[in-house]
Amino acid sequence: MMPRIPGRAVLVWTATRTLLLLSVLKVITVPGPDVTSDVSVIYRGWYEVLRTGTFPLDDVTWQYPPAAAGAILSPALLPFLPYATAFFVLALLADALTFGLLVHAGGRPGRSLRGAWVWVAGLPLLGPTSYARYDVMVTAVAVAALLAGTRHPRVMGALAGLGALLKVWPALLLLGTRRGRVTRVSWGSAALTAGGLVLVFAAAMPGALAFLTFQRDRGTEVESLGALVFHVARQFGWRGSVGLHYGSMEFLGAGVDVVSGAAQVLTLLAAGWLLVWRLRARAWAPGTLADAAFVAVLLFTTTSRVISPQYLVWLIGLAAVSTVFAGSRMALPAHLVLAASLVTFLEFPLGFVHVVTSDALGLTLLLVRNGLLVAAALIAARSLWRQTVTEPRHGSRLPSQAARDQSLLAS
Repeated sequence: MMPRIPGRAVLVWTATRTLLLLSVLKVITVPGPDVTSDVSVIYRGWYEVLRTGTFPLDDVTWQYPPAAAGAILSPALLPFLPYATAFFVLALLADALTFGLLVHAGGRPGRSLRGAWVWVAGLPLLGPTSYARYDVMVTAVAVAALLAGTRHPRVMGALAGLGALLKVWPALLLLGTRRGRVTRVSWGSAALTAGGLVLVFAAAMPGALAFLTFQRDRGTEVESLGALVFHVARQFGWRGSVGLHYGSMEFLGAGVDVVSGAAQVLTLLAAGWLLVWRLRARAWAPGTLADAAFVAVLLFTTTSRVISPQYLVWLIGLAAVSTVFAGSRMALPAHLVLAASLVTFLEFPLGFVHVVTSDALGLTLLLVRNGLLVAAALIAARSLWRQTVTEPRHGSRLPSQAARDQSLLAS
């Protein structure tokens, strides 16, 4: 039986997406920097280079895996539209696909439409940035992968491998696969897909792996957690500056290398915690795959040297999948991510001049936004640990494997 389509959710999605589309098409003017210039100028420039059969090797702002070329070239599918307009229409279609997947999944037994509502509410909170980057397309692939994962691990692995070749982070979707056959099948499928794509791109287009060097050389971006050190230090006479560096506004000056190194250490610690969780987890519920992915991306995003506004699109998508499952414990972290998305819109583009100048408003916005992300990461990680490690160890009553399998078959 087909799940019932929630009329109110469709109505709200249609209204909010109309506003998003009007804003990126500049029918509605949003104050602050023009967030669409990445598409109309940078993406369009890459598009012209990629059409010649090579990656933008002379542009350090190209920091993406090779399959990202597909997203940049995708407006060619709509040759009757200008490049930027075609890109925005394709972003809208990716958004619609994600919404449809969440509605379909939420209407199944043991699932909830809360996930669809998280997605409906989340993207508009970010404002036009949601459609002015290709992250919504990557997130659509990630959502499809996680929703396929409970029943089709091979499909899930292939989609995760494709996603990793689009923007790296979807590789983290594999972290929560059930140990044993599911892990072997999904990880093997991901490796074959990603490896095959790398070989094809490396053979067909020079510079397929140049992004690795450009990413390594990035510093501390002004919106990151580590950047708060310099925003505060500026109040006490720190003489560094802010400048465009490797495609984003970064702090430049004394101590930046130290803070950037500390952020990388925090990321390594997060990776270590996730490895320990993976080894010690004792129970897998239907939603564990999505919960683990949500926690992993939260931890890596929060500790990163760069927290660009579009990163919140990833978190909204993963929060939506986690909350699809009835009984999900990720509702509070999901709501914190939604709140962080709204504050992100307030700091970029609305208040970005205040962020760059480190004035009281800019500092307050970043403290609130990054504080919400840190809280979401810690609460989500604690919930994942308790549900899969602590409670099973203490003999909490969990559904038997047979019962879970029967539930999956019934769905």
